Amino acid sequence: MKNLFRISSLLFLLLVITPSRADEGMWLINLLDKNLSSKMKKSGLKIDPKVIYDENSASLSDAVVSLDFGCTGSIISNEGLLITNHHCAYGDIHALSTNKKNYLEDGFWAMKRDQEKYIPGKSVYFLRKVIDATDEVKATSDSLKKAGLPSGMRKISSVLEGLHNRRSGMETMLVSMWRGSKYYIFYYEVYTDIRLVGAPPVSVAAYGGDTDNWEWPQHKGDFALYRVYGGKDGKPAKYSAENVPISPKKILTISAKGVKEGDYTMVIGYPGRTNRYSSSFAVNEKEKVTNPVSVKVRRGKLQIMKSYMDQDPAIRLKYADQYFNISNVQELLEGEVKNFRRFGVVQIKKGEERELQQWIESDPARKEKWGTLLKKMEESYVNTEKIARGRKYFQETMVSGQGFIFMGNRTNSLKNAKDRNKIDTLRVGSPDHKTLIKNIESGYESSDLRVEKELMNYQLREFLGSVPEEYWGEYITRLYKEFYGDSKLMTNYVFENSIILNPEKFKATVAKDQPIDLYIEDPASQLSRSARITEFNTAEAEIMKGESILDMEAYYARLMYQMNQEKGKVQYPDANSTMRLTYGTVGPINPSDGIYYSSKSTTQGFFDKYNPDDYEFNIKPEMLQLLKSKDWGRWGENGKMYVNFLSDNDITGGNSGSPVMNAKGELIGLAFDGNKESLAGDAWFHPQMNKCVNVDIRYVLWIIEKYARAEHLINEMNISFK
Repeated sequence: MKNLFRISSLLFLLLVITPSRADEGMWLINLLDKNLSSKMKKSGLKIDPKVIYDENSASLSDAVVSLDFGCTGSIISNEGLLITNHHCAYGDIHALSTNKKNYLEDGFWAMKRDQEKYIPGKSVYFLRKVIDATDEVKATSDSLKKAGLPSGMRKISSVLEGLHNRRSGMETMLVSMWRGSKYYIFYYEVYTDIRLVGAPPVSVAAYGGDTDNWEWPQHKGDFALYRVYGGKDGKPAKYSAENVPISPKKILTISAKGVKEGDYTMVIGYPGRTNRYSSSFAVNEKEKVTNPVSVKVRRGKLQIMKSYMDQDPAIRLKYADQYFNISNVQELLEGEVKNFRRFGVVQIKKGEERELQQWIESDPARKEKWGTLLKKMEESYVNTEKIARGRKYFQETMVSGQGFIFMGNRTNSLKNAKDRNKIDTLRVGSPDHKTLIKNIESGYESSDLRVEKELMNYQLREFLGSVPEEYWGEYITRLYKEFYGDSKLMTNYVFENSIILNPEKFKATVAKDQPIDLYIEDPASQLSRSARITEFNTAEAEIMKGESILDMEAYYARLMYQMNQEKGKVQYPDANSTMRLTYGTVGPINPSDGIYYSSKSTTQGFFDKYNPDDYEFNIKPEMLQLLKSKDWGRWGENGKMYVNFLSDNDITGGNSGSPVMNAKGELIGLAFDGNKESLAGDAWFHPQMNKCVNVDIRYVLWIIEKYARAEHLINEMNISFK
């Protein structure tokens, strides 16, 4: 009996500790065939797959929305209440915040409907229908060619989307799958009256900040609440005080039962982009050439911003959104480099290419047409490596930015107006004059010129040291010669002589009619125009001699699709911001030798990491006291409050805010992050290491009830404790 007990215990430990193999795949929501449904049921699904997606009746997919195809949300009340991640709402919360009312730092809660804040420009997309348009695309292409009209995909999309928009009364989008192997039209009902309802302080929502980003364990309450409004008829309508909360087709029931290891999980969302059909050559370029450039330059920008943000709360508020975005991508790209190398993704891809080459050569017609494709691709990537590196330095130093680059670029429209309308003077009160003032003043509001001056010096130094001179442009070349290549002197000259980068000079100048060239020839404007992406593209085209690396990658992806289809392999297309489903289980991770992490984190982690002298690990006194009280109410389990948990769902950017559902289709959490071992996921899914980091919905409910004291929001929801 004792031996039997030991054997049973050993088997249990093996089941718990041995890494399980995740089911890879971001599956199109409209293509849940019998084979896939069977696998989902085998993994633990307890509902009919028709309940997940059904064009003819309300289904779970009707409760899942895209927020401008950047994040995902879900509807959780019959009064249009929408939940997503806090980091998806970050920009909106930042835009609403001022030094007097800093909703990022203090949180925001609407205790009454009239306190909910309208977010201009925000849209929520409800998917209503999907059709296969592959044959329609071909017929339209043939028709356009026969008529002697342009027949590229942009024109085809315009024709078909216009046709289906008129027929349906909805917004439609034509989307390519497997690089043009298949085409689908997605029908959306789009609501634009979206209002912020609630958001915890950033110290709660993003506890651990950048330090904990992509890490485990995490302790983030990463959620925010919006409400979707429409006209009195329930249809989409422009913002109006007369609008009312929508009555959705479907809402998600919330499960307060909690999760345990081995539980089935299902994520529905809008993953943004993957490149899993990319070649080894493309992955190698990211690992060795372009990602290291982005990581290096972005790290330098962040260091400059942080040095000022740590000294001045006003500057922190100005740069919070930009810093957040740069940091998130920088860590992602750095993680890609490490994981591509660690897991040997290039070699894995080369193995796939050997299989593809054999398949190509097995058919004489394929061999004649595609036999040299892989060789050509390899040569093309080698021959254009220098250009790719220089172009990436250019993009990171002279293109991206919300300060000096943004303001410098605002005069481009004036140059276009001068050339188009043949005007030489910018008149006070003219539309172009008003637009210029609005744009430049918005640049002042969103940046600090002390920070921007240091950023310009840094970015110019990186550009001059890494971009070949033939791509510099006349203005940068002239400054370089005049100031002997000293980026600091070049920066001083631009700032001292620019009207645009001097608020007082700008205010006095725009008060009068001025020659339009005064703004076009401003040093900041000339700097922004001096180097252009077209120079890099032209140089690449000369090397490629009429061929294109992008076209080659498309041919490669289509051939991989055809080969897999011929061999009977079930396959999913790359993520492209269309609705997808991924399924998996709650489970632990063994990220490296000698390290084991359980699948759930608790509030104890707040105290383990707490540091009042570190912005990322500080907690507001009222939240700290609440955590110490251990008043978990109906949301705790065995005297604990669980905060985040791990599942092995296959996700990527765009899935942020996606509902994580249990086997019954009930909401148990929100996906908000991946782990650092999953960061090769753009090109390759690791069956043991890829993890999805989720906020436990019970922690969300506890914050709403106990911290925000917004029980009226809890009362809207359908919550199950069974």
